[in-house]
Amino acid sequence: MQVSFVRIHKVFFAALCAALFIGSAFGQVGLRTAMDFDHDGHADLTVFGPDGGLWYILKSNGSGMIVQPWGVANTDTPTPGDYDGDGAGDISVWRDTDGLFYTINSSNGTITTTQWGSSGAEPCSRDYDGDGKTDYCVIGRTGGVMTWWILKSTGGVVATQWGRSESFAVPGDYDGDGKYDLAIQDPGAGPNDQAVFWILNSHDGSWTVAPWGVSRSYAVPGDYDGDGKTDLAVVADGGTPDSQLQWWILLSGSQTVRVVDFGLTGDALLTQNDYDGDGKTDVSIWSNSTGVWYILQSSDNAYVARQWGSPGVFPVEAYDTH
Repeated sequence: MQVSFVRIHKVFFAALCAALFIGSAFGQVGLRTAMDFDHDGHADLTVFGPDGGLWYILKSNGSGMIVQPWGVANTDTPTPGDYDGDGAGDISVWRDTDGLFYTINSSNGTITTTQWGSSGAEPCSRDYDGDGKTDYCVIGRTGGVMTWWILKSTGGVVATQWGRSESFAVPGDYDGDGKYDLAIQDPGAGPNDQAVFWILNSHDGSWTVAPWGVSRSYAVPGDYDGDGKTDLAVVADGGTPDSQLQWWILLSGSQTVRVVDFGLTGDALLTQNDYDGDGKTDVSIWSNSTGVWYILQSSDNAYVARQWGSPGVFPVEAYDTH
């Protein structure tokens, strides 16, 4: 079982895995580009199936689909990103058994294999140096701390201790400088205790400490207001499997709170991204029971439902939920 798979959805998705055996705002562009395989400025609906490790990508530009065998479902974690810097998403996985990233470069179709990390690490590749290319990154959890190991595409290696072993990684561009910041969500002692975000700002090395959500809530990074900064955002479970999930988003531009009831507690995986191409993160979930995507578009507040995938596959957009 993959460490990062377990952390994507702390309770529900861990059980699921066991059963399965560009735009104007950088804070959103980095998230969207990783899932924009047809390079049209919209995230594409994508699932990773256990049937031979196939990627099924529904291209948002209307030109059909991509079906690409890449990875092994029970050993590999999807790690999409723009590793070659061409503005389009690259299909990529990290293999726990050998610590290798396997990436198909969208610019020319070549394959890159990169040794980075070892079994038990958590892949967390983002653009930490701000050059427009995704940097390979893994997180190790030893000695009670998290250590972020970043292989920068501009050259060099950075190793930074940030977070406790039990913390959750929530990288994002919280300070709006065009670089992803190291950030963690630190849970409290109990499931309903206060959770705290600790952000290491890349622009000056300062810290931001922000109480937001509770221990059992899931972090869903994204730029929901389109101001170029990642917003603090969490999703809280309801009391029963049939109750609504509740999204709590602190909009960085206005410092106001947006609360949205969206998705069922016992059925949804969280798939926030920019599907309508307006530079803002859309609230979104994928239903494990039906394989239907439900998207609340930020551009017009329209509610979109689209069948893509089937019960038991993994919606790749959930890679950025923790």
